[in-house]
Amino acid sequence: MKRPSPGRTSLLRLLHTGLLLCIAASGLAAQPQGLPALNIAIEDTSVSGISSGGFMSVQMQVAHASIIRGAGVVAGGPYYCAQDSVLTATTACSCTGAPTLACKVGADSTDVPALAAATRAFHTEGQIDDPAHLGRQRVLTVVGGKDPLVPTPVTRQLHGYYAAMGLPATQLKAVTLADAGHTMPTVAYGGACAATDEPYIGKCGFDTAQAILDWIYGPDVAPPRSAPQPQGRFVAFDQTRYLPATGFFSYLWGTGLDKTGWVYIPPACAAGERCRLHVVFHGCKQGQSFLPLRPPPDGGLYNGTTFVRNTGYDRWADTNRLVVLFPQAVSIPWKNPNGCWDWWGYTDSGYATRDGIQIRSVRAMIGQLSAGRRD
Repeated sequence: MKRPSPGRTSLLRLLHTGLLLCIAASGLAAQPQGLPALNIAIEDTSVSGISSGGFMSVQMQVAHASIIRGAGVVAGGPYYCAQDSVLTATTACSCTGAPTLACKVGADSTDVPALAAATRAFHTEGQIDDPAHLGRQRVLTVVGGKDPLVPTPVTRQLHGYYAAMGLPATQLKAVTLADAGHTMPTVAYGGACAATDEPYIGKCGFDTAQAILDWIYGPDVAPPRSAPQPQGRFVAFDQTRYLPATGFFSYLWGTGLDKTGWVYIPPACAAGERCRLHVVFHGCKQGQSFLPLRPPPDGGLYNGTTFVRNTGYDRWADTNRLVVLFPQAVSIPWKNPNGCWDWWGYTDSGYATRDGIQIRSVRAMIGQLSAGRRD
């Protein structure tokens, strides 16, 4: 038998040692636990998101309208826009199917009257909260004037949907960033504002988190913390605890949800003070487990916490007693390779209602976080 060379022997030993260290670390590392029960007023819950997360935030806002105070929608469109069709989702509600599929986005491409009728039908069938609750909410939309994936006509039709559902014009604020691409605008983090590229976070000189939270919770929103480091904690939690039981393969193929998610808890909320909750839905290719074509700005192979830590929500959470929940979607080969939230039906037929597995899971997370309420 040929003996390995000294160099190869050293390499084998190094690999073996590394493997043992990885095994030991995996055994010693603390496993993510469930969410804490905090003193949260559930009726003060709000939502926001970008792209698929924008569509998902609208779905959450409508399905559980009775507990949602308001929403921030970045590059998103009307509720139930896809109407159970990925083709409609990628050609009429967005241009994400291009160049393979011709984009058909236009002034009336989403068929707002049909979506409003479907919303009322869902309520009649007991699948969503009474849409009359939308009339008391506050909504802010953000769209990039150079967004090629969710062009401005889609957001305009979202405004039409809100009007059809009774949201007063005075409670809707529209922001158009003329030079922005398909991106989550920040003050100074990310790529070029006009770019449409991973990780879809752009330096636009605009604080999206501030704009959303100030519009929903204003005028009593306090200024953000001045220190660069968070005062609170980013905590990984076990998302699988909040999945409804749907079968042995429900996690792997049925939910589109990652094993873990993130929550940011300011010191005041951890200490038991009364707080509010904001839920943030990332967009496609922005989840923690997504493997981008190029290493993300913060290093590593996967996105990790690039979106969670750099979109600015924690700066406002620290000074406004606001817990921020960042649920995480995950890629499913062939069904959802880009790790999008389900707004066209890749999980189940009830995806846009309270019966949808993703909406049910996030609602369970909200319920756990608000379980420590003290009146």
